[in-house]
Amino acid sequence: MTKSVFDTIGIGIAFSPNLKANIHEASRLCLFFESNLVLIHVGEASEEKRHQIESILEPFIAKNLSYEMVFKTGDPVDVILSASEEKKVTLLMLGALQKENFVQFYLGSIARKITRQAKCSILLLVNPSVDRIAYQHIVVNGLNDPKTKQAITASFYAASRLKSKKITVVEEITKAEVAVSVYDDKTLRKSAIVKERLKMREESRVKSIISNIPSEYKSNVLVKTQSIFGKRGYSIGHYAEFVRADLLVMNAPEKTRYLDRIFPHDIEYILSELPTDVLIIR
Repeated sequence: MTKSVFDTIGIGIAFSPNLKANIHEASRLCLFFESNLVLIHVGEASEEKRHQIESILEPFIAKNLSYEMVFKTGDPVDVILSASEEKKVTLLMLGALQKENFVQFYLGSIARKITRQAKCSILLLVNPSVDRIAYQHIVVNGLNDPKTKQAITASFYAASRLKSKKITVVEEITKAEVAVSVYDDKTLRKSAIVKERLKMREESRVKSIISNIPSEYKSNVLVKTQSIFGKRGYSIGHYAEFVRADLLVMNAPEKTRYLDRIFPHDIEYILSELPTDVLIIR
């Protein structure tokens, strides 16, 4: 049996209407990935809280779910980040708003702040559900970046464990890479040729990465590559929404600067308007 890529999964929980759905999502994922579950609550511990959580966990405990609870007071962002590090969480699950207005984006919601600061991979859940909604179609970025191989490999691993039917690897090509001004038929043809060459180059690079992924991750899944032209992050987010992907997998961003929140780019576009559940690989 292949060792789990995500051996410890954490989730921040609050006693809100989504409590049951969030716990069900995390518990199911732990069983699929053969992971340990860490439930992190920002607040004082009590027998009543423990009993409520364990009653929700009951059907998963019956399937040998391994879990522990962490209760800690303090700032929600600090508590969840510190508990994740202490418990060596490799994948942290968070509930998230699907769309943020400018004020929320500028200030940063709890989920966004944690996403920007966490040292582990993050799974942002848009619509957590008590009943399983399968990830049938996974879209993953194919950027020309050293971290892309890890993101693509994690996507295939997830697809194999979750029995997903399709993976699309998307190569985003910026207008700057085309670098041809179109003002007549000749330059239009030149632009088309440049685009086609870029598409072929990107597809060849991505196929080379896919060829080195363990064969057990690739069985029973349809694999497609897709080149799109536009702003990185913004384009793939809209593509994932257009094809109705169930999960979007992205490389982790570099450390976010203050100006990035005012003039967003790359993954910041995804964080401001989530097209679907988003898995950020670190």
